[in-house]
Amino acid sequence: MIPERLKPVIDATGELGERFAAKGHRLYLVGGVVRDALLDRLKGTNDLDLTTDATPDKTKAIVSGWADAVWDQGARFGTIGFMRRDVHFEVTTHRAEAYSPESRKPDVKFAPEVDADLWRRDFTVNAMALSLPDLQLHDPTGGAADLASGTLRTPLSPQESFGEDPLRMLRAARFIAGYNLTPEPRLVEAVKEMVERLEIVSAERIRDEFDKLIQLPETSAALWFLVETGLAGQFLPELPALALEQDPVHHHKDVLAHTIAVVDKTEPDKILRLAALMHDVGKPRTRAFGPGGVSFHHHDVVGARMTRERMTALRYPTEETEQVAKLVELHLRFHTFRFGWTDSAVRRYVRDAGPLLDRLNALTRADCTTRNQRKAQELAERMDALEERIAELRHKEELDSIRPDLDGNEVMEHLGVEPGKVVGEALNFLLELRLEEGPLGSEEARRRLDRWWAERRG
Repeated sequence: MIPERLKPVIDATGELGERFAAKGHRLYLVGGVVRDALLDRLKGTNDLDLTTDATPDKTKAIVSGWADAVWDQGARFGTIGFMRRDVHFEVTTHRAEAYSPESRKPDVKFAPEVDADLWRRDFTVNAMALSLPDLQLHDPTGGAADLASGTLRTPLSPQESFGEDPLRMLRAARFIAGYNLTPEPRLVEAVKEMVERLEIVSAERIRDEFDKLIQLPETSAALWFLVETGLAGQFLPELPALALEQDPVHHHKDVLAHTIAVVDKTEPDKILRLAALMHDVGKPRTRAFGPGGVSFHHHDVVGARMTRERMTALRYPTEETEQVAKLVELHLRFHTFRFGWTDSAVRRYVRDAGPLLDRLNALTRADCTTRNQRKAQELAERMDALEERIAELRHKEELDSIRPDLDGNEVMEHLGVEPGKVVGEALNFLLELRLEEGPLGSEEARRRLDRWWAERRG
């Protein structure tokens, strides 16, 4: 009897497996879909990886006329991609590739049997194949047993595996946290020995792998692995730098432990998680000791600048970089209003946060990792009160689109001026009024503008 969890896979691939078998070729589901099916964690079958003994040209011939669309840009690496009823397939000829020590690209060699392909994969838990259409499990490296025992292991020696593709060291962190796996000791030692080899991996590949890691439900095990093995120092040195030496006189939190805890307290939204990771990176550069204890004045501003520099180095899109840096810059704003929020303060907070408001509030809540229940409760109540004030003002005025009561054309017509610096100054004046007093209406705005204009000219 076929397990219920495999039925979606069979429905998506059964006909394809029969087409390959009819031409005398073997076809296997491979990698993550097999692993997740065994764990009953299969989320969908819209993106499937397969491997075959058929060469790329034969694969293309088999699927042509059956698939809705076929593309062969990856044919020189053995891969043919195609779509069939909203399912994306990639079929790759069995490979036994190797990387040269100085190269980021593999020397592709095809293999006649699936076992050779499986032995060259990153981890044993990803080195299982399910034959189609007969559904026989091929597991030469012991991946199923490692899944059951919670062990992360490489099929080949860790040195050989990481030597072929150093990005696998970073991927190990993701699997440790994402699948609750314990790395075998020799894997950990190999990473510590080989961290500098990550230098040959492009910033884009590192960024893409790190994005997957940072969006796991829980990231702490992965982040600690990156720090303790030295991997983080190769592409994100700001993280291990948070392990500030503790001063026995001026007690302060372990900033690294605090940061990792904050990341895990946030929802797995990439922008929010990156902001949580970077929110205190300015502390090492701003730490000072005084009569009142340790201080980190302006670490929000310094941290925002460091965030931009690091995310730019990792080739993040400009929009994402600016969003994360803005959250880092604003993450202390809430704490400056300890004695109540005036309407003006709420408007400025909302205006400055813009579309990042919900993320900023979530980051502020997560930033409280104190074990002091009274203090934690106080902060939560203050944030509740702020969000209530925001809701009240939203109900009364257009809080999310704060703008002057007059636009630029109206200012020029009323004052009788041409486009130029004075128009911008007038709009800034009206915007400040809007923030301080709320909506004035066009008639009152013109009266105030007349007074401002008279004073300016006088």
